[in-house]
Amino acid sequence: MRPFLRYPFFARRPLTMEPLIAIVGATGTGKSKLAVDLATRFNGEVINGDAMQMYRGLPIITNQIPMDERNGIPHHLISCIELEEEPWRIGLFKSECLRIIKDIHSRGKIPILVGGTHYYTQAVLFKDQLIGEGSDEFQGSGARSDAETEEPSTKWPILDAPTDVVLQKLREVDPVMADRWHPNDTRKIRRSLEIYFQTGRPASEVYAEQKRLKQTALANGGPTTGEGQLRFPTMVFWIHSEKEALIARLEKRVDVMIKQGLMSEAHKMSDYVRERKAQGSSIDPTRGVWVAIGFKELAPYFEALHQSSLSVDELESLKKSCIESIKIATRQYSASQVKWIRNKLWNTLTETGMAHRLYLLDSTNVEDWGSCITEPSELLTQALLRDESAPDPKSLSELARTILGAKEAQSQKGPGSAAKCFTCDVCRKTMVNEEQWHIHLNGHSHKRVLKAMAKRAEREVSLQARKESTRKISCDKGSESLEEQSILSDLFQ
Repeated sequence: MRPFLRYPFFARRPLTMEPLIAIVGATGTGKSKLAVDLATRFNGEVINGDAMQMYRGLPIITNQIPMDERNGIPHHLISCIELEEEPWRIGLFKSECLRIIKDIHSRGKIPILVGGTHYYTQAVLFKDQLIGEGSDEFQGSGARSDAETEEPSTKWPILDAPTDVVLQKLREVDPVMADRWHPNDTRKIRRSLEIYFQTGRPASEVYAEQKRLKQTALANGGPTTGEGQLRFPTMVFWIHSEKEALIARLEKRVDVMIKQGLMSEAHKMSDYVRERKAQGSSIDPTRGVWVAIGFKELAPYFEALHQSSLSVDELESLKKSCIESIKIATRQYSASQVKWIRNKLWNTLTETGMAHRLYLLDSTNVEDWGSCITEPSELLTQALLRDESAPDPKSLSELARTILGAKEAQSQKGPGSAAKCFTCDVCRKTMVNEEQWHIHLNGHSHKRVLKAMAKRAEREVSLQARKESTRKISCDKGSESLEEQSILSDLFQ
């Protein structure tokens, strides 16, 4: 048992601040466990920040923490909406989450926000941002509100046009943003043009203004005040595992979920969809709980099962294939979560001068949970509650030093390297930043194409030389033939 005397229960005293602990990370890294550990240790309550876990009746497929693992800690915004409901928009989640945080603070307790829908978390952490660059997640002044139901494409039909058409229009009104996005990145191109239509100003100008506002606020009011700054004294824990270890863990996790009843829940969802169709109503499979990993991957199996069109062996083979698809989708989702933290969350913390509040905790080896997760997280939480200085985030582990050090080095280069696309006319590929451009130029693929082009050019030169030589020989023979004809003509005259 840990020596609790080392860690006085500061949170049980009347709070002189209104702190917030946020826990982020890929699925399967142990976020929920850490949230319960810290809530137990520091008299806190947990707020769920995962869109799928808000749905009621599907605890396994949405990966909700079991009741017997919650240690009696209150969990908010979990299992609270019905299957038919739309996922909460960011504005609704933010307002409800802030209300709960206020209530938890009023009772002298610590709110702990945890979940994998990281744009939910980011919306709560930071004061209102105008527009999120390159994304439609952060919506504020000049963007759609939660009450607005009209789709932007209804007002501006060009937004539904082919990507190349939308990009051409964006080049006309905002060439800076048009050069920034990959020609195939439909969402970002569409969003940049949508901002222009909504605000009457190029998105590049809007983003530049946001940056100036943040810098001014940071200079005048410090890192906890101003537009886009942290709402509360905050500590962000990023639980992270090395790739190979996490992949193996996720594989096992899916197998465990299957044993716990994932198939049964997915079957229930499939039956529900079929019943709705029989009643003449349909369900959008691209929204809400219907995009949860597990249901959509198993849909072909349950469809074949319902139609009785396959043999037992064929069904079993299809089932195994569907389960493998779940594992693949889980790996891809975890990668996208890490990408969000590395790019969106890290960049926003850096811009606000609060990157030192992001601590990476290494959960690669589960058996080292106590020394790698519990001890540093408790010491850092203690420092937050005492308003004491905390150690350099890179000092916690070798993994933290490697990842955070690389991010710091990248941020010191400035944003210019990520502000423009580069197109290789030779390979017909487009890179979204200068770093990728240089990697491409020095890569084997690009060099191989150049080598092939050089060989092709050599062959063409050689072929042209042979043609020229043949033409010259023909001309010479033609001249000789004319001369012979002239001599013969003289002889017969």
